Amino acid sequence: MPKLQEASLQDLHPTQLTAGMIVVQDKRKHLAGMSAADRQDFMKAHPMPAVVGPQGRLYITDHHHLGRAALDAGLTTGFFLVEDDLSKCTLEAFWKEMNENLWVHPLDENGVRHNYSMIPDKLARLVDDMYRSLAGYVRDAGGFDKTPTAFAEFIWADFFRRNIAVETVRSDFQTAVRAGLSLAQSKWARNIPGYNRK
Repeated sequence: MPKLQEASLQDLHPTQLTAGMIVVQDKRKHLAGMSAADRQDFMKAHPMPAVVGPQGRLYITDHHHLGRAALDAGLTTGFFLVEDDLSKCTLEAFWKEMNENLWVHPLDENGVRHNYSMIPDKLARLVDDMYRSLAGYVRDAGGFDKTPTAFAEFIWADFFRRNIAVETVRSDFQTAVRAGLSLAQSKWARNIPGYNRK
């Protein structure tokens, strides 16, 4: 079983380009409302999975929203569990292995794939994807189930991106959430991981 370890949030490298900043701000407020001891316990209970990459750098493969929220809330360290040690790989071999294990998601806020070199080197540099926030809100409202499928919420975000106008998401987020709930229960979503309409 991997050992729980602590690291500076500034030293954690993302494995994606984006995060939903509405979700990040919700998590930041949640953390900011806790006592220091409760925050520490919460972070220990929600460790970030990580891979050791070239030069011993830590690349987190999930919980980017929590990591960014903790940083924004003024926390200096977070907890992680090492999934694999790829520190002996060249950078090219490292990203190939990360891709094969579905541990990297180099798509931008428009759903466009980029080279791995475009992934930010710090959590603070993640770019906002409103549709990723929308997917989080729709899931929390019961629109679809959390699933272990890698990057499932990004798949939902891309589904909503194709079907809900960006102007609606920007100007009336709650209307976009209602539209997302309806879409998530439609036949068009039945092949997406987490679809829960029986």
